[in-house]
Amino acid sequence: MESARIIATVARIVRDVGIAEELAQDALVSALEQWPRSGVPDSPGAWLTAAAKHRAVDLVRRRETYARKLAEVGRTLSEESYDPEPSGPGDIDDDVLRLVFTTCHPVLSADARAALTLRLVGGLRTDEIARAFLVPEATVAARITRAKRTLAKEGVEFEVPYGEERAARLGSVLEVVYLIFNEGYAATAGDDLLRPGLCEDALRLARGLAVLMPAESEAHGLSALLELQASRIPARTGPDGRPVLLADQNRSRWNRLLTRRGYAALARAGDGRSYGPYALQAAIAACHARAASYEETDWATIAALYGRLGALAPSPVVELNRAVAVSMTEGPAAALALVDALAAEPALARYHLLPSVRGDLLARLGRTEEARAEFERAAALTRNESERELLLGRAGEATGARAGKSRRGAP
Repeated sequence: MESARIIATVARIVRDVGIAEELAQDALVSALEQWPRSGVPDSPGAWLTAAAKHRAVDLVRRRETYARKLAEVGRTLSEESYDPEPSGPGDIDDDVLRLVFTTCHPVLSADARAALTLRLVGGLRTDEIARAFLVPEATVAARITRAKRTLAKEGVEFEVPYGEERAARLGSVLEVVYLIFNEGYAATAGDDLLRPGLCEDALRLARGLAVLMPAESEAHGLSALLELQASRIPARTGPDGRPVLLADQNRSRWNRLLTRRGYAALARAGDGRSYGPYALQAAIAACHARAASYEETDWATIAALYGRLGALAPSPVVELNRAVAVSMTEGPAAALALVDALAAEPALARYHLLPSVRGDLLARLGRTEEARAEFERAAALTRNESERELLLGRAGEATGARAGKSRRGAP
């Protein structure tokens, strides 16, 4: 939970994210050794951060090339609290944001940026990142290792950039924050559907980016999207922790404060005609938030927004989502044709939501045996235990369902 902040704090001292991660891990090892004897401190995060900073100072002292810097760093770190560096115009005093912009530096490939940021900022394991990108775990491990070496070799500064350089890195930063939120909102693996800590970290980063870059529509669009999506979290699981489908969610449990924050952020993103991909997704989420019930959802507008999104940022996942909206406006048969056209997409070959959506459409058409097979295939593809149980349950429902009856929506 504290790793991103510890790494970010130490990275400001040693100017090397790879070394910062190692020092943070050293601090965690010290905690495992000392806390069983001394007890867990009142502020574990502060203890870990202080331990990591002390190791950073020791490292700096051992490097003669840092001699002049040592005097300044040593005076700062000798104090009990850690004062942030002075801000310049347009800067922001947030070590984690600095870490995100550093790990999203253009000297790295797009894949390497995402993998390294998810590892250091999101705290994801290598296998979780591999699952998110649908690539082998060894590939992700190699990307992360090469990325750390490249940042060190190029001497990349640990900072939030200014001007054109900041704008050039924004797209990559927004993408990574979005991926971190998604992993928290629907975990790719494990027993739980949600990882709320990741959602909170992503929300904080998105809000910070919107403050940092008030003229960037997509920064506000991402902030709006995450606020609106996060507003549903309290209703996405039942008391037993099992997923609750969108159609069955108790909307009185949706967080209306986050909903209002999402509307406000979307308004700052523009007038709608110039929306980028994140703002368009936020507009879709706003349609769901404004509906008093599942039946009253404006599916026609949602289908149209997905059409605009697909034209602006083509993706088989966007097309799959559009098919769901089409099924609610034109019926399951029209949507099934769209879904079947996606069957050959390599990116969806092991994407469990493809057979899940297809199973739902088949169930609504009364083709229950085919629906059962699709739900079982989806269950076999997911690595999340909560989703697997849900999908197997739907397979059982399909077997005993009457023709044309189904449960609607997605968690």
